[in-house]
Amino acid sequence: MKIFKILPRGFGCNSYILTADGKSAVVVDCAEPEIYEACIARNLTPVAVLLTHGHFDHVGGCGVFYGNGVPVYCGEKEKDFIFSKENRSVFGGVFIPEFKIYKTLSDGEKITLGGISFTVIQTSGHSEGSVCYIADGALFTGDTLFQGGMGRYDLPTGNYAKLMKSLKTLSALDGDYEVYCGHGEDTILSRERATNPYMKN
Repeated sequence: MKIFKILPRGFGCNSYILTADGKSAVVVDCAEPEIYEACIARNLTPVAVLLTHGHFDHVGGCGVFYGNGVPVYCGEKEKDFIFSKENRSVFGGVFIPEFKIYKTLSDGEKITLGGISFTVIQTSGHSEGSVCYIADGALFTGDTLFQGGMGRYDLPTGNYAKLMKSLKTLSALDGDYEVYCGHGEDTILSRERATNPYMKN
């Protein structure tokens, strides 16, 4: 599996384009419409978008993907929140594009998209429906786990105790993973277990 990390232009999250065959692509979090163009520029046909959660800086490109027939997936506890008034009110009422969720995913569910097998981990705390994804030795953590830190828990449906529990869940995963975060630099799970103060509690 090859991973392309697309940095945000202005305010947004890290977006990831994954391909196993060099032809199709699965996108984890599409911060901006340009992510679709980034797939096409690499001669990759998007086949799915996986959202770690529904904050506007992670879904800004969903309208373009949805408009081009690409299904969008999210955690089962996040679907209603994405389109809610409380989510739209974050940071003073920002634009969330028009799109629909094709399918919701539950904790522990396995799904194969574009020839890539994903495992879903429910990681409530940053938002109630936040999830992480494991794929081929990579762990996509959205805004749950950052290099040396963790995500906010003071936004709607956020919860400190649940976030700490989710970090323990990630810490307890068997083996080691390359960690691709929603913001900031990539890291390694073993490094976070050893040095991240929020994973030691």
